[in-house]
Amino acid sequence: MDLGLEARSGESLRGCGRNLRAAVALSYLWAVAGVAGAADIVNSKQMAMELARDVAQAAVESCRESGYQVAAVVVDRSGIPVVSMRDLLASRFTLEIAERKANAVILSGIASGEFRDNRGDIRQEMNHVAGILMLQGGMPIRAAGALVGAVGVSGAPGGERDQACASAALEAVQERLEFAE
Repeated sequence: MDLGLEARSGESLRGCGRNLRAAVALSYLWAVAGVAGAADIVNSKQMAMELARDVAQAAVESCRESGYQVAAVVVDRSGIPVVSMRDLLASRFTLEIAERKANAVILSGIASGEFRDNRGDIRQEMNHVAGILMLQGGMPIRAAGALVGAVGVSGAPGGERDQACASAALEAVQERLEFAE
């Protein structure tokens, strides 16, 4: 392919520059078109509202059976709340804390307590990131191996109890998660 890089008789170097710019622009467009064509549509697993509701309810009920008034928030894979539940006597702040625990899971892909333990070196900094709280009580929700969301629980006396309620909720829907398509 002749890019017009050498000056020919009667042709100015200025014209060569235009040809070179055109060739570079064309090759860029080909590269972008190849990449864009390959990933224009992305399939992803999404959690239905009914599953999110069942997880949140199971978490609240598990804690209630242990005598704790809590809130449970289920977020989708993007960290957007799908379902929020607060038991009658749970503080209003438990909703925000539960959501921020769930968001820590979305950020890390692992339980919020495990994230806290693994990344103690940045814990204080991460707790200043809007919407993230590195405390125990957030658990990932995986369906057929894909992260589809997270549940955060807050209000029990201690994060380990919040996490136990979140784990019990996931156990309650485990079969549905394992056989999700």
